[in-house]
Amino acid sequence: MSERINIAKSEPQGYKAMSALEQYIQASDVSKTHLELIKIRASQINGCAFCLDMHTKDALKKGETNQRIFLLNAWKETTLFTEEERVILSMTEEVTLIHEHGLSEATYLKAVELLGEQYVAQVLMAIVTINGWNRIAVSMQYQIPE
Repeated sequence: MSERINIAKSEPQGYKAMSALEQYIQASDVSKTHLELIKIRASQINGCAFCLDMHTKDALKKGETNQRIFLLNAWKETTLFTEEERVILSMTEEVTLIHEHGLSEATYLKAVELLGEQYVAQVLMAIVTINGWNRIAVSMQYQIPE
């Protein structure tokens, strides 16, 4: 695999802007559990090994269980996730796969009902942010640290 450009070095202002968005998400009301579920699920869909490695480790450090991480790819088939987590995971999938049909009306309305408008807006920003990071990492072939 050839070594690709380092976005942080070649486009520091762009990287700084992405980092600012990440800082906003970290300071938002989105719970750390919800945030890691979003990051892991979007990274699974996008095939981003670098982000999966980082965020599964982060989730474990923050108290997430191995079982929930292992089964996240099949979350619809389990009862391990709360109703709120399930709607957040639905949002994550629908926004990440926006080319299929976008965020459905049913998912949107259920999310607002369960989470409120402000939290839904923050969740959406978290989904958009990890999708941006995934696209950078996959495009630039970021490698998992040894």
